[in-house]
Amino acid sequence: MAPRVHTLGVISDTHGLVRPEALAALAGVERIVHAGDIGAPEVLTALGRIAPVTAVRGNNDRDRWAADIPETDVLEIGDVSLYVLHDLHELDLDPRAAGFAAVIAGHSHQPRMEERDGVLYLNPGSAGPRRFKLPISLARLTVAGSRLRAELVTLDVSAVKKP
Repeated sequence: MAPRVHTLGVISDTHGLVRPEALAALAGVERIVHAGDIGAPEVLTALGRIAPVTAVRGNNDRDRWAADIPETDVLEIGDVSLYVLHDLHELDLDPRAAGFAAVIAGHSHQPRMEERDGVLYLNPGSAGPRRFKLPISLARLTVAGSRLRAELVTLDVSAVKKP
């Protein structure tokens, strides 16, 4: 029997901005992971209308509303464990030795995915205000049993909106 397939949306560095393009790209996922620098509680509310949200606090999430959001979190999906934090430079454990299949982080605003030592490192980039010339992006993560597949999604935010 084939393992159940789980689809997660991964977003980071929204900095208070909920783009309609991001909401459209997340449609149909069963869970959303926000890797910090949320910016405002309304972001989590909007994402929560699509799917349950697991979020970690970023270095800019300092206001009272963010006090109860953890700095790191662990998410069990299918047969894998995912470790979520905002800044990869603050990773204080060996993910492989700890049994994590993936580490999800934001902070740099640079979308990136790579496998190191059997662990997927996924940064969805930033779905918030554009920074420098970096793309506006998020990611989709598919989990089937113990297998992971990630896809970076660049959002088309250049289209002119007509009134």
